[in-house]
Formats: sequence, structure tokens, C-alpha cells
Amino acid sequence: MPSKSKPLTDAQLRAYESKRDLAAELLESVQQMKAGKTQVVSSPAIEARERTGLSQSQFAKLLGVSVRTLQGWEQGRKQPSGAARTLLAIARKNPKALLAVAGE
Repeated sequence: MPSKSKPLTDAQLRAYESKRDLAAELLESVQQMKAGKTQVVSSPAIEARERTGLSQSQFAKLLGVSVRTLQGWEQGRKQPSGAARTLLAIARKNPKALLAVAGE
């Protein structure tokens, strides 16, 4: 498996992809799910958005970030900082307050 910290060149990526057995990877994933070896990851960003009842695009607009940034938070690839983290905490604890301020 390639390193996550150093991007592959196009040639390295093609070489890596040509050696993959996608059917075997998929079968292994299904077997792991059936065996209970997977876990559902919850994200504070998902929880906050779901409590407001907004779509990703609506919630991202409310927070003043791109949908891609919100997706990164929800998938755990990125972490919100500063004001965004505070807004997410407010949305989780009191979604009506965030929605009321946004409605002004």
C-alpha cells in the first residue's frame, strides 16, 4: 500500500493500481463486515449537521466553508479549527440557536 504522506507519481500510481485485485479487496471487506470487524465512525461534524436537519451544502453555507471542507470534517480527513469548531459545538448542543442566528 502506498504511503499516505508522500504522493505517488503517475507512473507509481499506475503500477500500484495494475497490481491490485479489486475483487479480492471487496471480498475481504465484506468478510470483515460480516465478522463484525468494522466500526462505524461518528463525527462531531455529522452529528452537528444532522441535529440542524440541513443538507451538507446548506450546512456548509451556514458555517461559511466549502462542501468539500465539510465532507473532509465528516469523513475524518480534516479537523475544524477555531471558530468552526465552536460553531459545530453550538450546533450539537443547541441547533435551534445556530439556525436562529442564521435566519437573521
